[in-house]
Amino acid sequence: MQINRQDIPMEPIEALDEVAAKLLQLSDDRRIWLFEGGLGAGKTTLIRHLCERLGVQNPVQSPTYSLVNEYRTRDGQPVFHFDLYRLKNIREAYEIGIEEYLDSGSYCFIEWPEVARPIWPEDSFRLLLQRDGSGKRVISPHAGHNISSTTQ
Repeated sequence: MQINRQDIPMEPIEALDEVAAKLLQLSDDRRIWLFEGGLGAGKTTLIRHLCERLGVQNPVQSPTYSLVNEYRTRDGQPVFHFDLYRLKNIREAYEIGIEEYLDSGSYCFIEWPEVARPIWPEDSFRLLLQRDGSGKRVISPHAGHNISSTTQ
């Protein structure tokens, strides 16, 4: 499936529930999501809204220090949320057992995916969070794992 590459506005923040619904539809049920964007781009906030849409019951917080948080939906399905910002190299991603999570068939929402680029499946759902020409936050959805080497 070709992903609609049109930017999706992230503002106002009250619209993020609708944005999450649209992204879940655009993802074509892809389970590996890569969130690329600079500090403060809104990655964790967007993931919180996605988790709410999926029926997650737990509080959704950034796993900056734990590297991965596991949440449960109303149906008991796991949703995994990764923050790889603190990883120094791909070896550390393997050490946390990331392949098992990716192979689980569960949703895996991954912030800062650049450090582990070779791990991501070809059909990953990539979201680039950035500011447009007018300074508003937007999301650019893409199929595939071609993560840029720099973020805005």
